[in-house]
Amino acid sequence: MVSEKPVVIITGAARGIGKGCALELAAAGFNLLINDRPDTDSVAKLKLVQAECEAAGVEAACFSADIADVSVHEELLDTAQGKWGRLDCLVNNAGISVKSRGDLLDMQQDSFDENFAVNTRAPFFLTQSFSRRLLVQGVLPNGYRSIIFISSINAVMLALNRGEYTMAKTAVSTAARLFALRLIKDNIGVYEIRPGLIKTDMTIPATAYYDELIAKGLVPQGRWGYPADIAAAVRAMAEGRMPYTCGVPIAIDGGLSVPHF
Repeated sequence: MVSEKPVVIITGAARGIGKGCALELAAAGFNLLINDRPDTDSVAKLKLVQAECEAAGVEAACFSADIADVSVHEELLDTAQGKWGRLDCLVNNAGISVKSRGDLLDMQQDSFDENFAVNTRAPFFLTQSFSRRLLVQGVLPNGYRSIIFISSINAVMLALNRGEYTMAKTAVSTAARLFALRLIKDNIGVYEIRPGLIKTDMTIPATAYYDELIAKGLVPQGRWGYPADIAAAVRAMAEGRMPYTCGVPIAIDGGLSVPHF
Protein backbone atom coordinates (compact mmCIF):
# COMPACT_ATOMS: atom_id res chain seq x y z
CA MET A 1 0.00 0.00 0.00
CA VAL A 2 1.30 3.43 -0.95
CA SER A 3 1.28 6.07 1.77
CA GLU A 4 -0.70 9.21 1.08
CA LYS A 5 1.97 11.17 2.94
CA PRO A 6 5.31 11.88 1.25
CA VAL A 7 8.32 10.00 2.61
CA VAL A 8 11.71 11.44 3.50
CA ILE A 9 14.96 9.72 4.44
CA ILE A 10 17.32 11.76 6.63
CA THR A 11 20.84 10.62 7.43
CA GLY A 12 22.57 11.77 10.60
CA ALA A 13 19.24 12.53 12.26
CA ALA A 14 19.99 11.79 15.91
CA ARG A 15 21.20 15.29 16.73
CA GLY A 16 21.97 18.74 15.37
CA ILE A 17 20.94 19.71 11.87
CA GLY A 18 19.56 16.25 11.06
CA LYS A 19 17.30 16.28 14.10
CA GLY A 20 16.12 19.80 13.26
CA CYS A 21 15.26 18.71 9.72
CA ALA A 22 13.40 15.64 10.99
CA LEU A 23 11.20 17.67 13.33
CA GLU A 24 10.49 20.30 10.67
CA LEU A 25 9.55 17.76 8.01
CA ALA A 26 7.41 15.85 10.49
CA ALA A 27 5.55 19.10 11.13
CA ALA A 28 5.16 19.42 7.35
CA GLY A 29 3.43 16.03 7.17
CA PHE A 30 6.22 13.74 5.94
CA ASN A 31 6.62 10.17 7.10
CA LEU A 32 10.27 9.68 7.99
CA LEU A 33 13.00 7.08 7.92
CA ILE A 34 15.72 8.51 10.13
CA ASN A 35 19.27 7.20 10.20
CA ASP A 36 22.29 7.54 12.42
CA ARG A 37 25.25 5.49 13.60
CA PRO A 38 24.67 2.22 15.49
CA ASP A 39 26.53 3.19 18.69
CA THR A 40 24.53 3.15 21.92
CA ASP A 41 24.29 6.92 22.34
CA SER A 42 23.19 7.56 18.77
CA VAL A 43 20.59 4.76 18.86
CA ALA A 44 19.07 6.19 22.04
CA LYS A 45 18.98 9.73 20.66
CA LEU A 46 17.52 8.55 17.35
CA LYS A 47 14.65 6.86 19.20
CA LEU A 48 13.91 10.12 21.01
CA VAL A 49 13.77 11.93 17.66
CA GLN A 50 11.44 9.22 16.37
CA ALA A 51 9.08 9.79 19.30
CA GLU A 52 9.09 13.57 18.75
CA CYS A 53 8.28 13.09 15.07
CA GLU A 54 5.45 10.69 15.79
CA ALA A 55 4.02 13.19 18.27
CA ALA A 56 3.50 15.47 15.26
CA GLY A 57 1.06 12.94 13.82
CA VAL A 58 3.24 11.17 11.26
CA GLU A 59 4.96 7.80 11.09
CA ALA A 60 8.68 7.47 11.73
CA ALA A 61 11.11 4.57 11.67
CA CYS A 62 14.74 4.28 12.72
CA PHE A 63 17.54 2.74 10.68
CA SER A 64 20.74 2.55 12.69
CA ALA A 65 23.78 1.99 10.49
CA ASP A 66 27.01 3.65 9.45
CA ILE A 67 26.11 5.34 6.18
CA ALA A 68 29.77 5.20 5.15
CA ASP A 69 29.20 1.48 4.64
CA VAL A 70 27.78 1.61 1.14
CA SER A 71 26.59 -1.98 1.42
CA VAL A 72 23.74 -0.88 3.75
CA HIS A 73 22.29 1.67 1.33
CA GLU A 74 19.95 -0.69 -0.50
CA GLU A 75 18.62 -2.08 2.78
CA LEU A 76 17.94 1.46 4.00
CA LEU A 77 15.99 2.28 0.84
CA ASP A 78 14.18 -1.07 0.93
CA THR A 79 13.09 -0.34 4.51
CA ALA A 80 11.47 2.96 3.55
CA GLN A 81 9.82 1.63 0.40
CA GLY A 82 8.70 -1.53 2.11
CA LYS A 83 7.02 0.40 4.92
CA TRP A 84 5.38 3.19 2.93
CA GLY A 85 5.48 2.13 -0.72
CA ARG A 86 7.15 5.31 -1.92
CA LEU A 87 10.16 7.61 -1.77
CA ASP A 88 10.00 11.38 -2.13
CA CYS A 89 12.95 13.11 -0.51
CA LEU A 90 16.49 12.31 0.60
CA VAL A 91 18.34 14.63 2.97
CA ASN A 92 22.07 13.86 2.85
CA ASN A 93 22.97 15.31 6.22
CA ALA A 94 25.28 12.81 7.93
CA GLY A 95 28.77 14.20 8.30
CA ILE A 96 31.83 14.25 10.50
CA SER A 97 34.50 16.77 11.38
CA VAL A 98 38.23 16.13 11.55
CA LYS A 99 39.87 13.99 14.20
CA SER A 100 41.89 16.98 15.34
CA ARG A 101 42.32 20.53 14.08
CA GLY A 102 45.85 21.42 13.11
CA ASP A 103 48.43 22.34 10.53
CA LEU A 104 47.73 21.12 7.01
CA LEU A 105 51.26 19.69 6.98
CA ASP A 106 50.36 17.40 9.88
CA MET A 107 47.11 15.98 8.46
CA GLN A 108 46.77 12.24 9.05
CA GLN A 109 45.75 9.87 6.26
CA ASP A 110 43.08 8.13 8.36
CA SER A 111 41.32 11.43 9.06
CA PHE A 112 41.46 12.29 5.36
CA ASP A 113 40.04 8.90 4.37
CA GLU A 114 37.28 8.98 6.98
CA ASN A 115 36.17 12.47 5.93
CA PHE A 116 35.85 11.47 2.31
CA ALA A 117 34.13 8.17 3.21
CA VAL A 118 31.41 9.85 5.29
CA ASN A 119 31.14 13.35 3.83
CA THR A 120 31.55 12.57 0.12
CA ARG A 121 31.48 8.91 -0.86
CA ALA A 122 28.45 7.94 1.25
CA PRO A 123 26.08 10.69 0.04
CA PHE A 124 27.19 10.24 -3.55
CA PHE A 125 26.38 6.54 -3.74
CA LEU A 126 23.24 6.81 -1.61
CA THR A 127 22.00 9.51 -3.97
CA GLN A 128 22.86 7.35 -6.94
CA SER A 129 20.72 4.48 -5.62
CA PHE A 130 17.93 6.78 -4.48
CA SER A 131 17.83 8.49 -7.89
CA ARG A 132 17.45 5.21 -9.73
CA ARG A 133 14.48 4.31 -7.58
CA LEU A 134 12.84 7.70 -8.09
CA LEU A 135 13.10 7.28 -11.86
CA VAL A 136 11.46 3.84 -11.71
CA GLN A 137 8.78 5.03 -9.29
CA GLY A 138 7.76 8.13 -11.21
CA VAL A 139 5.62 10.94 -9.83
CA LEU A 140 3.16 10.10 -7.07
CA PRO A 141 0.27 12.15 -5.61
CA ASN A 142 1.04 14.55 -2.77
CA GLY A 143 4.74 14.42 -3.39
CA TYR A 144 7.66 16.28 -4.92
CA ARG A 145 10.80 14.29 -5.68
CA SER A 146 13.87 15.93 -4.21
CA ILE A 147 17.41 15.34 -2.98
CA ILE A 148 19.08 17.74 -0.57
CA PHE A 149 22.80 17.83 0.21
CA ILE A 150 23.94 19.50 3.42
CA SER A 151 27.46 20.63 2.61
CA SER A 152 29.22 23.56 4.32
CA ILE A 153 30.45 27.07 3.71
CA ASN A 154 33.84 25.36 3.74
CA ALA A 155 32.99 24.34 0.20
CA VAL A 156 34.03 27.91 -0.69
CA MET A 157 35.77 29.20 2.45
CA LEU A 158 39.02 27.40 3.19
CA ALA A 159 39.72 26.17 6.71
CA LEU A 160 43.44 25.55 6.95
CA ASN A 161 43.08 23.72 10.25
CA ARG A 162 40.43 21.38 8.80
CA GLY A 163 41.79 20.71 5.35
CA GLU A 164 40.33 17.23 4.92
CA TYR A 165 36.85 18.46 5.88
CA THR A 166 37.15 21.40 3.50
CA MET A 167 38.13 19.14 0.60
CA ALA A 168 35.41 16.59 1.32
CA LYS A 169 32.70 19.25 1.51
CA THR A 170 33.96 20.88 -1.68
CA ALA A 171 33.67 17.50 -3.40
CA VAL A 172 30.14 16.83 -2.17
CA SER A 173 29.15 20.32 -3.32
CA THR A 174 30.28 19.32 -6.80
CA ALA A 175 28.30 16.09 -6.49
CA ALA A 176 25.15 18.09 -5.72
CA ARG A 177 25.55 20.13 -8.90
CA LEU A 178 26.26 17.03 -10.97
CA PHE A 179 23.11 15.27 -9.78
CA ALA A 180 21.08 18.46 -10.16
CA LEU A 181 22.02 18.72 -13.82
CA ARG A 182 21.54 15.00 -14.45
CA LEU A 183 18.05 14.85 -12.91
CA ILE A 184 16.48 18.20 -13.80
CA LYS A 185 14.98 16.88 -17.02
CA ASP A 186 13.13 14.30 -14.93
CA ASN A 187 11.73 17.05 -12.68
CA ILE A 188 13.67 15.85 -9.66
CA GLY A 189 14.93 18.78 -7.63
CA VAL A 190 18.48 18.53 -6.30
CA TYR A 191 19.63 21.17 -3.85
CA GLU A 192 22.64 22.12 -1.77
CA ILE A 193 22.62 23.93 1.54
CA ARG A 194 25.85 25.39 2.91
CA PRO A 195 25.53 25.92 6.66
CA GLY A 196 27.74 28.46 8.36
CA LEU A 197 28.45 28.43 12.10
CA ILE A 198 25.63 26.29 13.48
CA LYS A 199 25.21 25.40 17.15
CA THR A 200 25.50 21.60 17.16
CA ASP A 201 27.48 18.86 18.87
CA MET A 202 30.06 19.15 16.10
CA THR A 203 30.84 22.79 16.88
CA ILE A 204 30.98 22.42 20.68
CA PRO A 205 34.80 22.06 20.74
CA ALA A 206 35.20 25.43 19.01
CA THR A 207 32.35 27.32 20.71
CA ALA A 208 34.49 29.70 22.76
CA TYR A 209 36.74 30.40 19.78
CA TYR A 210 33.83 31.33 17.51
CA ASP A 211 31.93 33.18 20.23
CA GLU A 212 34.82 35.61 20.36
CA LEU A 213 35.02 35.96 16.58
CA ILE A 214 31.26 36.49 16.25
CA ALA A 215 31.46 39.19 18.90
CA LYS A 216 34.14 40.87 16.79
CA GLY A 217 31.94 40.85 13.66
CA LEU A 218 32.84 37.62 11.87
CA VAL A 219 29.16 36.92 11.17
CA PRO A 220 27.38 40.05 9.87
CA GLN A 221 24.07 38.98 11.44
CA GLY A 222 25.85 38.80 14.78
CA ARG A 223 24.79 35.37 15.98
CA TRP A 224 25.26 31.65 15.67
CA GLY A 225 22.93 29.75 13.38
CA TYR A 226 20.69 26.97 14.69
CA PRO A 227 19.40 23.69 13.23
CA ALA A 228 15.98 25.30 12.77
CA ASP A 229 17.55 27.83 10.38
CA ILE A 230 18.71 25.00 8.14
CA ALA A 231 15.50 23.01 8.57
CA ALA A 232 13.34 25.88 7.30
CA ALA A 233 15.20 25.86 3.98
CA VAL A 234 15.12 22.06 3.77
CA ARG A 235 11.34 22.13 4.17
CA ALA A 236 10.94 24.61 1.32
CA MET A 237 13.05 22.41 -0.93
CA ALA A 238 11.32 19.17 0.08
CA GLU A 239 7.90 20.70 -0.53
CA GLY A 240 8.89 21.76 -4.04
CA ARG A 241 8.81 25.50 -3.43
CA MET A 242 12.02 26.09 -5.41
CA PRO A 243 11.20 24.25 -8.65
CA TYR A 244 13.01 26.47 -11.17
CA THR A 245 16.50 26.07 -9.75
CA CYS A 246 19.30 23.72 -10.68
CA GLY A 247 22.22 23.05 -8.38
CA VAL A 248 22.33 26.55 -6.91
CA PRO A 249 23.89 26.45 -3.41
CA ILE A 250 22.07 28.24 -0.62
CA ALA A 251 24.35 29.64 2.09
CA ILE A 252 22.63 29.78 5.46
CA ASP A 253 25.35 31.55 7.39
CA GLY A 254 24.18 34.99 8.54
CA GLY A 255 26.30 36.62 5.84
CA LEU A 256 29.56 34.93 6.83
CA SER A 257 30.48 33.87 3.30
CA VAL A 258 29.52 37.18 1.65
CA PRO A 259 32.73 39.02 0.69
CA HIS A 260 32.88 42.22 2.72
CA PHE A 261 35.22 44.62 4.55
